[in-house]
Amino acid sequence: MPRPKIHDDALRRRLLERAGELLSTEGPAAVSLRKIATDVNTSTTAVYSLFGGKPALLEALYDEAFSRFGAHLAAVPVTDDPVEDLLRIGLAYRRSALEDPRFYSVLYSKVVEPTKEMSRAAGRTFAPVIKAVRRAVEQGLYRAEDPEQIAMSMWGIAHGLVSLELNGNLPPGIDPAATYEVALRAHSRGWLAESGEAAAAKPPRTR
Repeated sequence: MPRPKIHDDALRRRLLERAGELLSTEGPAAVSLRKIATDVNTSTTAVYSLFGGKPALLEALYDEAFSRFGAHLAAVPVTDDPVEDLLRIGLAYRRSALEDPRFYSVLYSKVVEPTKEMSRAAGRTFAPVIKAVRRAVEQGLYRAEDPEQIAMSMWGIAHGLVSLELNGNLPPGIDPAATYEVALRAHSRGWLAESGEAAAAKPPRTR
């Protein structure tokens, strides 16, 4: 019988999970190969075998974070209503962050110099937002403005509110889900052209 693989994908995922946890809760200084290996009951040899060293481990961590986050946004179905699609992407943004907060925080932890591939991964994550906005502009639903400017302004609102929620900084009594959706819809209404006013009349779908 073949010998079982010790340094397999399951171990790789466990190492990345622990690295993401340390980075998000204790900061970059806590991310040491020896500590990560000890915490998942393996050896530093295994870490070097799977990643080749700490820089490569951190790059793999970013890649995993972008992959998970991007998958949530890319999974939003494309319909004939780009304005509503954009809202659904915004809701998927929040769901991804709440379901995987450790890896979400990795996205904004600049502990390594971004490589070209990392920059491309970030661009792929942002692509569904740009595409939805561009469709809304092309269909005359949004004003004829720069799609990237509109998309980035929405991204900023989403990131700001999600960060406040994850850090426990929202005021007492605030319903995070309802507030988040109201903010996204209000932002969308601000970009509507006259022909897109009907989209703003749709009732909010609080999640």
